[in-house]
Amino acid sequence: MSKRIYVGGLPFKTTEEEMNTLFATYGQVTSAKLITDKYSGQSRGFGFVEMPNDAEAATAMEKLNGSDFGGRKLTINEARPMEARSSGGDRGGRGGDRGGRGGYGDKW
Repeated sequence: MSKRIYVGGLPFKTTEEEMNTLFATYGQVTSAKLITDKYSGQSRGFGFVEMPNDAEAATAMEKLNGSDFGGRKLTINEARPMEARSSGGDRGGRGGDRGGRGGYGDKW
């Protein structure tokens, strides 16, 4: 099973090819994905690398976490699954439960 790795603290000029090269030092890299702003296309300073061999991935995480890359300190750890985004949590919708009324006032 492949291991997905979170890579944070990347310089904003880093390319996916550079990420791939950095991790390839420790083993085979299946993919390297740099996360960018959807409007500007600018790097957000983090990304994900996938490595098919768990032992090689563990070595890469151990060796690269806290290391300097392009003048920035990398944060490397196993990627966690993305949590579903909630729309407001326990706050309720459209102002309901704020003192007995439904939230739209008396007119409705």
